[in-house]
Amino acid sequence: MATLTIWRFGKADGAERAGAILAGLARDGLISIHDAATVSWPADRKRPKTRQLHNLAGSASLSGAFWGMLFGLIFFIPLLGAAIGAGLGAMSGSLADVGIDDDLINRVREDVGPGTSALFVLSSDAVLDRIRDAFDDDKPELIYTNLSRAEENWLRDVFAE
Repeated sequence: MATLTIWRFGKADGAERAGAILAGLARDGLISIHDAATVSWPADRKRPKTRQLHNLAGSASLSGAFWGMLFGLIFFIPLLGAAIGAGLGAMSGSLADVGIDDDLINRVREDVGPGTSALFVLSSDAVLDRIRDAFDDDKPELIYTNLSRAEENWLRDVFAE
């Protein structure tokens, strides 16, 4: 089963660095990356830069349209105003079918702002202790996963050590 995780970094370039680390871990067989995307938000910018990490995406990758719709709902719709946002309510409803609901959209919107970044990863077969060691210098904060509550708590504990 693939797991969607969203990791927040305290620096605007943290997610890009993490993407490079994940690429190495995938080459070493320590994680299978089905798809990944980053959001980088420099402190001096009005809005973030988003990017699908094609170099990490496997054959089961999501389309760029999916990432564009998700990032649009999270980061760009609030900038366009209520009239356009109301018209896109149906789109956010369809994302709820895959576990991406208004609460998640609002949480990411609150947690990822100027001076931070986020890495969105669809993965499986992770060797967590080896992956955790690779992120010793820049501990990410798990802000979302589609795992069960017990699995999510265990994952948080692994990265908090």
